[in-house]
Amino acid sequence: MSAVVRARRAVRETVSGLPPAFWWLWTSTLVNRLGAFVATFMALYLTLDRGYSATYAGLVAALHGLGGVISSLGAGVMTDRLGRRPTLLVAQASTAVSVAALGFVHHPVAIAAVAFLVGMASNASRPAVQAMMADIVRPEDRIRAFSLNYWAINLGFAVSSMAAGFIAEYSYLAGFLIEAAMTMVCAIVVFVKLPESRPERSAEAAAKESSVSLVTVLRDGRFMSVVGLSFLIALIFQQASVGLPVAMGEAGFTPADYGMAVAVNGVLIVALQIPVTRFIQHRDPGRLLVISSVLAGYGFGLTAFAGSVGVFALTVCVWTLAEIVNAPTQTGLVVRLSPVHGRGRYQGMYTMSWSVAALVAPLMSGFVIDRLGAEWLWAACAVIGTVAGLGYALLMRRLPAEEPAAGAAKEQTVRPEVTAT
Repeated sequence: MSAVVRARRAVRETVSGLPPAFWWLWTSTLVNRLGAFVATFMALYLTLDRGYSATYAGLVAALHGLGGVISSLGAGVMTDRLGRRPTLLVAQASTAVSVAALGFVHHPVAIAAVAFLVGMASNASRPAVQAMMADIVRPEDRIRAFSLNYWAINLGFAVSSMAAGFIAEYSYLAGFLIEAAMTMVCAIVVFVKLPESRPERSAEAAAKESSVSLVTVLRDGRFMSVVGLSFLIALIFQQASVGLPVAMGEAGFTPADYGMAVAVNGVLIVALQIPVTRFIQHRDPGRLLVISSVLAGYGFGLTAFAGSVGVFALTVCVWTLAEIVNAPTQTGLVVRLSPVHGRGRYQGMYTMSWSVAALVAPLMSGFVIDRLGAEWLWAACAVIGTVAGLGYALLMRRLPAEEPAAGAAKEQTVRPEVTAT
């Protein structure tokens, strides 16, 4: 059998068996990420085009992240109470409007305030997307579905990152407006093609849902352990965009050198996400999470020994492999631990762990690099990865068995509450 035939069979087996609603959700994700220009050139826009200081640009980035922290929890509650589809519509329409507005405001206070709103709106869709995906995909297919969605995110981001540079040379405002337009397209796709996926609630289910609050999630020790471990992993991966460029700059490397090294991350994810998914989808998630945590920690830890762009790129290969394995496996674990009637709140709490890491990571990397040196930052990453790996090993030993496929089939056959127009 030729390599081409084997590749075609692998792709067919990877994408087959998933419901049409998943592919519309996947398409919405891809379009959204293809238009994600603002995150790429926001710092350049503020410092070069508007003439603000790097400190102000950092403040705006922090406010954007703070908005994400707040909306993660609020959107989780909305996802459970109002439904997945209404939450997605509100989040994407609000993102489109706020991003467009960001291109027209000039006063520093107004820019900071709108950036905060953009952070809230853009992060509000994440709990709804994850909950809807868990609703419409069978348990045995969830790792595959989450991997495909993660692949779409990175493919879209890789393309938008390249396009952002060309668009910024022409007009920053054009970038804001293009992102707003493409986000509105996502909202239209959701409105036209996606029905509400939240299972129809009986009186008993409604009572259960009303009994689940954010306090309930906080009291779920096992799940909050996952959130804590997720925060540690996110803290490591955030160093790719905060600690790594600073360390490479202090070592005498240029921004182009950093771009070449970190570009390996996107290329590998696009190339390997699907084949790696085929390899891991039926394997022990506990072992995968332990291995990926250690790989992430020591992948960044090896950066301390990098002295050339080529070696930096090799370290990127190590932690990218960890990212490819960790992202869908960890998301699947979150779904496994979330009750059906509380998926939105649980997903919101999980999303918040990444948002908080996005706030803490710049402070952590800046403090360690300034006070101790970059080598200590990479050593800390290795320690954090080891701690996370041990944490997952202990957690997964007392995890209950995964829900059987038969139970999922029953869940998937419930009549949708709202039909798409």
